[in-house]
Amino acid sequence: MEDRSISQAVIGRLPRYYRYLGDLRSEGVERISSQELSGIMNVTASQIRQDFNNFGGFGQQGYGYNVNTLYQEIGRILGLDKIHTMVLIGAGNLGQALVNYVSLKNRGFIFKAAFDTDPKRTGRMIADVPVYPLERLPEFIDANNIEIAVLAVPRGAAADVKDILVHTGIKAIWNFAHVDLEVPEDIQVENVHLHDSLMKLSYNIRCHDEEEVKSGKR
Repeated sequence: MEDRSISQAVIGRLPRYYRYLGDLRSEGVERISSQELSGIMNVTASQIRQDFNNFGGFGQQGYGYNVNTLYQEIGRILGLDKIHTMVLIGAGNLGQALVNYVSLKNRGFIFKAAFDTDPKRTGRMIADVPVYPLERLPEFIDANNIEIAVLAVPRGAAADVKDILVHTGIKAIWNFAHVDLEVPEDIQVENVHLHDSLMKLSYNIRCHDEEEVKSGKR
């Protein structure tokens, strides 16, 4: 089955599988059943089997899954068996935190440069990543075969930077600006809204508090 026919819900669960299997591998677990994995991940065993069957299935009946093999196969499906070159646009606090996030590098996501419009930030280094003026962005992407642009700019600047990126041949944008971006179909976009996640957490806190009041626990 071609990956494009697989639902986004299934694709969204793959990183979780990869993360949990990585932990199991580190603990020395060699094989695991869908039922055991279900208990760890809080996903039904049936759902796990259905998800894996989208990619041909990886287990053997009566044996379960080889943890290391499954970890490597999911990594390959996620494209983690190759290096992904990236640039950062917006070298403020969030951008600097992303560059310094060691786990990205360990997963093969390598920042090659950062770009900013603030002269106080350009000409410096974030860890081992140089910060250049924004006008050098198209030239750098072209010369260094950059795949992913990480956007950590204010909302008002996002559209202008997006327009620059669209004409560079970039393959994907990881967007942390507070606005959803619309781009041509040949560019992949992942819009990350940190506030949305925090507001969801706030909602769940409120619901929990209300349930405690109703049950007389408060």
